[in-house]
Amino acid sequence: MQVLISTSTFNLKNFVGLDDLKNAKIEVKLNPHGKRLTRDQVLELLDDKTVGLIAGLEQLSAEVLKPAKSLKVIARVGTGLDSVDLVAAKELGIQVLNTPDAPTSAVAELTLAHILGILRNVGSTDRQIRLGNWHGQMGSLLATKTVGVVGFGRIGRQVAKLLSGFGSNVVVCETNLKITDFEVCALDDLCRRADVLTLHLPYDESTHHLIGEKQIKLMKPGSFVVNVARGGIIDEAALLNALETGHLAGAALDCFEVEPYSGPLSKLENVQMTAHMGTYARETRDLMEQEASRLLMDCLRKLAVVK
Repeated sequence: MQVLISTSTFNLKNFVGLDDLKNAKIEVKLNPHGKRLTRDQVLELLDDKTVGLIAGLEQLSAEVLKPAKSLKVIARVGTGLDSVDLVAAKELGIQVLNTPDAPTSAVAELTLAHILGILRNVGSTDRQIRLGNWHGQMGSLLATKTVGVVGFGRIGRQVAKLLSGFGSNVVVCETNLKITDFEVCALDDLCRRADVLTLHLPYDESTHHLIGEKQIKLMKPGSFVVNVARGGIIDEAALLNALETGHLAGAALDCFEVEPYSGPLSKLENVQMTAHMGTYARETRDLMEQEASRLLMDCLRKLAVVK
């Protein structure tokens, strides 16, 4: 038997219960590629001896899960479960768990970094200096901005809290939100009002291209979009057009519909990008890995796979 750790990086010192696996003669196999696995790579590694999987963002479709006849539990290092076919997992009797609390501060802080970066032209000025062009670019103050926060779960709430410290006017869009210290409004109204629109909601069929051509056209000329959630929430073609025409002043993106990303948005000077690394703070990764391994071990113990 084996436990597969398919996420691109994992520090085995964070594995809670590693000795128990060894005592049960269960091998621990790490991702040998050091990057997000392709479908074929997952199929190769996830064999019929795998009883547990600590997963990253690789796609775990029904096609991938069905051959793993012994698989009992998937523990995601992170929050989102859109990469897992949950219907297939349920039919196959595979429990799917995640670590929703640990990433909050890391994702919220990267969001704030992106907002400050695009408002003060940090990335574009850095690139120009490296090209030999010393020219300070005029930016604007976060304290003067209305920031629209779409999605008000753990991360959205933390982002709003951080923004409040800068004096921003924070407005929230979240269905069924009853009590909050912030003004709440509908999405279209939020798009009309926001100088900066930042997204903090999961990706599924209901949020696919939630920010599309209509919503982008509603936004103020010269406003900004920030996405440190999931790529499919934004219609990238509509975003590209708005940035090229100058309707939007800029965008900051940590995630894309297809990753790794090398599309036309990467050619624009007014787009600031990171490589889907919202959780990539050392302290946060440690917590996520510890929690994912603890969840996996708890499940394997309940199933009497380990003592």
